[in-house]
Amino acid sequence: MAKKEVDGEGLNIPNCIKARPVRRTGPIVAAVIVALLAAMLIQGLVTNERLDWPTVWKYLFNENVLNGVGKTLELTVISMVVAIILSVILAIMRKSINPVLRGVSWFFIWFFRGTPVYTQLVFWGLFSVLIPKISLGIPFTDVAFWSIDSSVVVTAFNAAWIGLALNEAAYLSEIVRAGLEAVDTGQTEAAEALGMNRTLIMRRIILPQAMRIIIPPTGNETIGMLKSTSLVLAVPYTLDLQFATNAIANRLYKPIPLLLVACIWYLFITSVMMILQAQLEKHFGKGFNARPAGAKGKQPPYDPPYPGKSDGEQKDNVNKLNEATFTGLNA
Repeated sequence: MAKKEVDGEGLNIPNCIKARPVRRTGPIVAAVIVALLAAMLIQGLVTNERLDWPTVWKYLFNENVLNGVGKTLELTVISMVVAIILSVILAIMRKSINPVLRGVSWFFIWFFRGTPVYTQLVFWGLFSVLIPKISLGIPFTDVAFWSIDSSVVVTAFNAAWIGLALNEAAYLSEIVRAGLEAVDTGQTEAAEALGMNRTLIMRRIILPQAMRIIIPPTGNETIGMLKSTSLVLAVPYTLDLQFATNAIANRLYKPIPLLLVACIWYLFITSVMMILQAQLEKHFGKGFNARPAGAKGKQPPYDPPYPGKSDGEQKDNVNKLNEATFTGLNA
């Protein structure tokens, strides 16, 4: 008589095969090699006296360094907020039926993507030289109702975040446009059939669904913006983290330890940003992510019976994933 085994659902299956897992020596060998290389790297960093770790710990929480961290974060946040707002406007203009709006958006993106951010920052630093006064009056005449010295408005800090924001907006606008175009056109048609106007459709239907695609590259751009703040010396703006550590290094004639101080702070801030990005992706990915369809760890009867199973499919396949579809998302 054939030997009978009991499967996950309590069914008697004759001659049930117990398969052994396939041995994968390649990944094990690769993991050992990578672990050895990582250990060698860490040992070299710890024991290398030229890195001067005592100086690193001494200046890691220096007052000027902490002030530079604060100014760097301030530049990053302001620049990204302005860039995100501008990028959404530019992306919508690119999709407009008005050729003038499309042309202006295309020219903005072409210009700011085509020139280096360092060069743009230099021009913003020279703004008060190029345009001594900012005035409001009748166009194409000398009649002015109001004017102010541009050096009062476009300070070094303002020039820094304006230059960074405008450059970043050009890149983010293409990311936003890709996200908007990824949403099925049937969503717009259905919303129009319900009597929703274009603004409401964009705000309540298109953007919430596009955020799933927009968030990951936007997170990368935010991290890139954090590091781009080290270029604001071109304005010149001299209160950011990179300049603060360079100033201390020049005074001590020890550039390497202070570079490590800057690296540690940049890595710490980047790690926090990555955690926030992961949480945003999780929030805007609701309804899209696949989830286990089986009832692992449960015994029959199931309620509902065999969730996610199709006709003729093995009922104890607990590791199968649902073919997830979008089930709705509120902004």
